Amino acid sequence: MAEKQKNNPLHGITLQMMLEHLVEVYGWEHLSHKININCFKSNPSIKSSLTFLRRTPWAREKVESLYLYTLRRIG
Repeated sequence: MAEKQKNNPLHGITLQMMLEHLVEVYGWEHLSHKININCFKSNPSIKSSLTFLRRTPWAREKVESLYLYTLRRIG
């Protein structure tokens, strides 16, 4: 099983960890400009954003992509 995940940069990273990292790096306002979804614009919180992202695959993919981009840019 570990062999399958060896090349997966998101292995072991939860959606909450990704979101907290992005909020720390960009802040809610800038994050809402990078990913145009209401849960980042209107009264944003980690809890409400996680609820939305867990139910919305296209939005979760955008968060994952931005997270990976941010890691490459910083690292």
